[in-house]
Amino acid sequence: MTNPHKIFDGLLVMQGQNGNKKAISLLVKRWHKKLCKQAFWYTKDMDLAKDVAQDSWGVILKNLKSLKDPNSFGSWALTITTRVAIDGLRKSKKERDHLKTQYDTLGETTHSIGIDDTDDPIMSLRKAIKELPQNQQIILNLFYLEEFSIQKISDILEIAPGTVKSRLFTAREKLKTILKNRNYEK
Repeated sequence: MTNPHKIFDGLLVMQGQNGNKKAISLLVKRWHKKLCKQAFWYTKDMDLAKDVAQDSWGVILKNLKSLKDPNSFGSWALTITTRVAIDGLRKSKKERDHLKTQYDTLGETTHSIGIDDTDDPIMSLRKAIKELPQNQQIILNLFYLEEFSIQKISDILEIAPGTVKSRLFTAREKLKTILKNRNYEK
């Protein structure tokens, strides 16, 4: 038996595809909160989730005519919202990586003008992390600095949660070895 809400949404979609603005308005009323909740699950920030939902509506309304099965509107809209949220997280990650690169360059500049970091554990840790493979650096950054869960990292990087755990474990072990070796060198 088909859910009456799906049927109603399907009718609204068909009317919206035919240009009925009132039907589209009703769809937005019925689904906006759900899309915000879906976005919040990924962003963990209500203001950002609202922005993601708004951006999602732009994509949904632009592509509404291409929806073949109007009764699948809900899952289709939630999928779009998920994609927009993940894309937003990736974009903000790229921006953070860019800022981090600028920060690291600043750190190298201060190091080159004679500031000694041998006693600074944070700088020592940053240098040790830079020695790790890129995929392990990303995992450490997302887990410790961005404080994402294993599942969230899995979703962001589109890899299995087991792979995230494995890379995290391997990165920690390599980091321990690097830091131990540095302490023996002193």
